[in-house]
Amino acid sequence: MNKSSVYILGIESSCDDTAAAVSRDGIILSNVVNTQIVHAQYGGVVPELASRAHQQQIIPVVEAALRDAKISKSELNAIAFTRGPGLIGSLLVGTSFSKSLALALKIPLIEVNHMQAHVIANFAHRADQIITQPKFPFICLTVSGGHTQLVQVDGFLEMKILGQTIDDAAGEAFDKVAKMLGLPYPGGPMLDKLAAEGDPLSFKFPHPHAPELDFSFSGLKTAVLYFLQKEKAKNPTFLTDELSNICASVQHTIIAILIGKLKLAIDKTGIKEIALAGGVSANSGLRNKLASEGIKNSWNVHIPAMEYCTDNGGMIAVFAYHKYLQKDFCTQEITPLSRFPF
Repeated sequence: MNKSSVYILGIESSCDDTAAAVSRDGIILSNVVNTQIVHAQYGGVVPELASRAHQQQIIPVVEAALRDAKISKSELNAIAFTRGPGLIGSLLVGTSFSKSLALALKIPLIEVNHMQAHVIANFAHRADQIITQPKFPFICLTVSGGHTQLVQVDGFLEMKILGQTIDDAAGEAFDKVAKMLGLPYPGGPMLDKLAAEGDPLSFKFPHPHAPELDFSFSGLKTAVLYFLQKEKAKNPTFLTDELSNICASVQHTIIAILIGKLKLAIDKTGIKEIALAGGVSANSGLRNKLASEGIKNSWNVHIPAMEYCTDNGGMIAVFAYHKYLQKDFCTQEITPLSRFPF
């Protein structure tokens, strides 16, 4: 072990992924994620089942992260954890475990905002991974199941929200529409897969109005619901006949809304250094569209590796490393927050 190195264990438990990672000086050594499959039969995350699954998985996942990183817990310099936002029961498991481990090891405890960590996922990489890191300042389009944000990032610990959803998130719109279409949970990835086989211009859906750089997706969900009801009344096999085209058209609409607001943010700030983050950044349609718009508009576009798009401990550990350098630690009195101000 290099005595000058900083080893951080990052723990993520905000929703239905139990995750842990170890970083050395901000470089990922291990990144272990256990995705809960129990929710599939219910068509969505059940909070009580999620917290119970975290209790069962957190010790094996942390042990696997330490084993993969080839270090012992006694070599750790700090424990970092997601304080929020997220499901309170799930957050309680990660917070309680982290506090206990930090206390037992007599090392600092670092709280992390889940959404800020998603932004910094653009810097997450292993020693053998070559990535082009965003230069400050940059704009990050963060898209997940619970949040949709445009963030101006002036430094690792300097971020401000330029715009965000005023109702539903883009990821929720993907999942809810997928459920309307009868796709299995989680529906977003399946909708993305089917969209690749369809014509994105088959059906036109509205772009709900939201002021300035804010987003709105609740109206789109309602429009799709009424559209499906109307078309199925005329043709009972409409859904089966047009499934790929519906998926492609919905995905095209959501991506167009996201890119449209991003362009407006770029016009307002003059910043052309662009990053993508959040679970929906794994969507192939969004990744491809952002990449092509970047080439067309001379933006410097950065998209995280797939393993750092969805919830993971790596982004927690990397973000926490920069808090560690500033000695930004928290006390044992810390409690999780389901709503955590950015």
